Amino acid sequence: MIAAAAEKSPEREAEESNPRAEAFLDIICRVPAGEVEAALSACGIGPTAEVAELVLKSCECYKRPKSAVRFFRWAGLSLSHTAYAWNLLVDILGKAAMFEPMWDAIRSMHQEGGGRLVSVATFASVFASYCASGNLKDAIAALDVMDRYGLKPDAVALNSLLSAICRVEGRAQAAHDVFERTKATIPPDADTFAILLEACEKEGNAMRAKSVFGEMVVRVGWDAANVPAYDSFLSTLVRGGLFDEAFKFLQVMRSKGCLPGIKFFATAVDLVVLKRDYPNAVAIWNLMVSEAGLVPNFSMYNAMIGLYCNAGAMDYALGMLDEMPLNGVFANSVTYNTILEGFIKHCKAREAERFLTEMSKNEQLPTASNCAAAISLFFKEFNPSAAIDVWRCIVEHNITPAEDSAKELIAGLLDFGRLTEVERRADEMIDMRVELSRSTMDNMKRAFAKAQRHQSYDRIARRLKRHT
Repeated sequence: MIAAAAEKSPEREAEESNPRAEAFLDIICRVPAGEVEAALSACGIGPTAEVAELVLKSCECYKRPKSAVRFFRWAGLSLSHTAYAWNLLVDILGKAAMFEPMWDAIRSMHQEGGGRLVSVATFASVFASYCASGNLKDAIAALDVMDRYGLKPDAVALNSLLSAICRVEGRAQAAHDVFERTKATIPPDADTFAILLEACEKEGNAMRAKSVFGEMVVRVGWDAANVPAYDSFLSTLVRGGLFDEAFKFLQVMRSKGCLPGIKFFATAVDLVVLKRDYPNAVAIWNLMVSEAGLVPNFSMYNAMIGLYCNAGAMDYALGMLDEMPLNGVFANSVTYNTILEGFIKHCKAREAERFLTEMSKNEQLPTASNCAAAISLFFKEFNPSAAIDVWRCIVEHNITPAEDSAKELIAGLLDFGRLTEVERRADEMIDMRVELSRSTMDNMKRAFAKAQRHQSYDRIARRLKRHT
């Protein structure tokens, strides 16, 4: 429905369930279009300007444009329609691709309103309807006839047309052509360039983006409020693989007191994390938080924590974890497991053990893969009790799949000669329907035989056979 025609007033909000409007809509929905006016006249209810607006902006009128026209004509016999109602009618007809009746309505609107009713909002609807139907030529032509209705095409009208064109997939070139044709007579503003740069971003045209950006700086200068333009421009460059060039432009913007918004920084963080570009990631993050004053979102925190963990900068990862709730962002299992994985990857067994305790306090469970890796690490670092604690967590919380963790636990316990513990944990594994591999069973058999505990192994083997 029409978005630019007018803001909804509190009064209009309050009348959303207006009984009179509901009665008219019931007739529009039930009665054939040719009989709508007779049915409305026979219902004994008179319209008001506010009720007419409510009816026309309903989705039912957009579904039944011919009935909407007849309601509009009937209501106009007893009241003067508002500009909002006229714009709704134009929008209904345009969305239905009824373009000749749409122009008839605009002409009537101009005549009856003495030139006061037709506005840029009216033409914004026309542009959108033509573009939505794929008729860009007539949308562009509509800009040229605005003066017939007492309107001088200005930047607002141009921007409405460019936005409508750019909403059509693959039409960035058409929008750029309109801009080139009109810029001598219709001075563009910051929004004009923001629209064009967003179109460049959508089509991934870094070359055109640089050209448009350069012209923007010449025509409208540097403006700290023009964040969407800076966002789109820099995002186009980094997505096109021109990260170094984007960073140079970013430094120039910074020197002019202008910075992009969270959209660009989110894109940039994703890219540097993907490239594991640690120095640039830190620089971008500091610029975003310290200078731009932007609050990172959950995905950005997780991405940076992952980068820190890959680089072994675990203190920085923990610092970010502590910082997250201060910005209203709360870590989840992915965040915690990323940090745990970092400790394990860099063989920080003590830190991993402490962090597992913190995870437990915060009711965050380790993943099955992290459990297996942690058990292996703890045995290598001669800490079997920590490995057993991880297994207890697996049993208590039924963390699956547990096969890898079971294999690591049995292997570690066998290396330490803790056969009684092996018996106990093997029974748990069998009860949990954890599959013990042939190699694990062979290792157990050799260890129990060496210790002259054949009966213990045989009992485990029989239990395993019964449960498979």
